[in-house]
Amino acid sequence: MTKLRVCELFAGVGGFRLGLEKTNGFKVIWSNQWEPSTKTQHASKVYEARFGADQHSNRDIQQVPTAQIPDHDVLVGGFPCQDYSVATTLKNSKGLIGKKGVLWWSIHRILEEKTNKPKYLILENVDRLLKSPVTQRGRDFAIMLNTLNSLGYAVEWRVINAADYGMPQRRRRIFFIAYHDQTNSFQKIQSESPKDWVLKKGVFASAFPVSETIQNLTSFELEKDLLKISETFNKNQNNTPFENTGLCINGTVTTLKSNPEYGGERIILSDILQNGGVPEDFYIPTKDLPKWEYLKGSKKEVRTTKQGFQYNYSEGSMVFPDAHEKPSRTIITGEGGKSPSRFKHVVSTPKGLRRLTPIELERLNMFPDDHTKLDGISNTKRAFFMGNALVVGIVERTGRALLKQIEES
Repeated sequence: MTKLRVCELFAGVGGFRLGLEKTNGFKVIWSNQWEPSTKTQHASKVYEARFGADQHSNRDIQQVPTAQIPDHDVLVGGFPCQDYSVATTLKNSKGLIGKKGVLWWSIHRILEEKTNKPKYLILENVDRLLKSPVTQRGRDFAIMLNTLNSLGYAVEWRVINAADYGMPQRRRRIFFIAYHDQTNSFQKIQSESPKDWVLKKGVFASAFPVSETIQNLTSFELEKDLLKISETFNKNQNNTPFENTGLCINGTVTTLKSNPEYGGERIILSDILQNGGVPEDFYIPTKDLPKWEYLKGSKKEVRTTKQGFQYNYSEGSMVFPDAHEKPSRTIITGEGGKSPSRFKHVVSTPKGLRRLTPIELERLNMFPDDHTKLDGISNTKRAFFMGNALVVGIVERTGRALLKQIEES
């Protein structure tokens, strides 16, 4: 089978590429990575060092003409989570447009303008996407489903916690796959019941099995008018209508709460720890331990704002040091640096308590050791990369299941 051509947007340091190309069924032919908040494009430098600069773009995707993006079979990306509401233009009759600076609309623009549209999309985001914004729970996701449906795509989604399927980090993210109506997969979805597709027949059901015990199975029609969705969808409701699993095709949403079912091997925190060679500055000095213990501990105290107002503050304790016998907690972008923190990982070793190294953080996301090591890239920046990255194993398993479905279709 000819390898599927992939366009990787918001590429970071290449998590999607690593996972898909590991299957030998995909080939990234064009990529884009741009960080608007920094002059030095650190992630793009790492990407080019690992995969080469050829056909890699380090420009704001909003400024890249669609004509400069080669035709591809699969579009992938972990796009930033923002406010996805729409607005109308007043000066002309072009209809609905996205708010300036909202990167979802760059994806939409590419799909809309491509004559040869990609057959498949694989996208990733934080799971709060299903319930944002607060005043219209689920509106942002409804907008995405509507726009993808209008462009000819059926969409299935699943919130996946990597640790539920044996991977070393408790990292929960939403993944969704879209199938263009010219694919056999789209036709196959139409011939199946939505419930059977998301529980048994779909890509996620194959890659990440779930039990037959489900909750909150519902189905509803999306409003066709995009502006109406933006203004009125689920307004002032407390809960989102979208569960952690679902399918949307031809404007009909079917969604349910599923539960993971996995009996394979599991990787835990102790499995990824380096046995030696950890630099001294990763060990916590004795004088700093009280600060770490305070930040990790439970609190009930009165605090004062900068304006002088007092308020009661409370929070529970965290496991300190981190449990070796479980998958790790989620890596966040502030993982790096020596300063004490409530959220940084700390492990116990015969030599003392220490923070995780860049290699260990890479292993938690299933990247190769030293993937982000490069002259001019600090350990703090390497930790930031992993806080932004996805778990490569999720992408690899998704890719293999998609290839299998394509072959069977």
